[in-house]
Amino acid sequence: MVAFTLFHVAISLVGIFTGFGVTLGLLQSRRMDATTAIFLVTTAATSVTGFLFPVHHVMPSHIVGIISVVVLTLAAYARYQRGLAGAWRWIYASGAVFSFYLNFFVLIAQAFAKIPALKALAPTQSEPPFAIVQGVVLIAFAVVGVMATVRFRPAS
Repeated sequence: MVAFTLFHVAISLVGIFTGFGVTLGLLQSRRMDATTAIFLVTTAATSVTGFLFPVHHVMPSHIVGIISVVVLTLAAYARYQRGLAGAWRWIYASGAVFSFYLNFFVLIAQAFAKIPALKALAPTQSEPPFAIVQGVVLIAFAVVGVMATVRFRPAS
């Protein structure tokens, strides 16, 4: 399980790292083809591998994973099957940023669960420090997501 967990964390971090690049590309109306492919694959793999951890009930992370897989599927379809034509451009852009946000949301939750100083601030993740951080990140991603969706108009 340790090796699997390390693999899961590694692909998650690659997804987050490339998510920054993809989002910057969207804001600059650049396609970022290689970075986008890595982002979509690693973010999808993060969601899928999250279902393989041994648990006996549905957890919030499973719900986030299901939403992420659906949104990533739509984003990939918009990008690779529909060629970003018409409404598929904004479906891709908003889906990519939303998928990035979901991965980042889980990163924050895991940080508060695993890093002792953060866990001390919010041991049940229902305390104000956790809510404030998640709220600020949500607002930032919402603003960036709207900007990216409006600005992303790559050449055909």
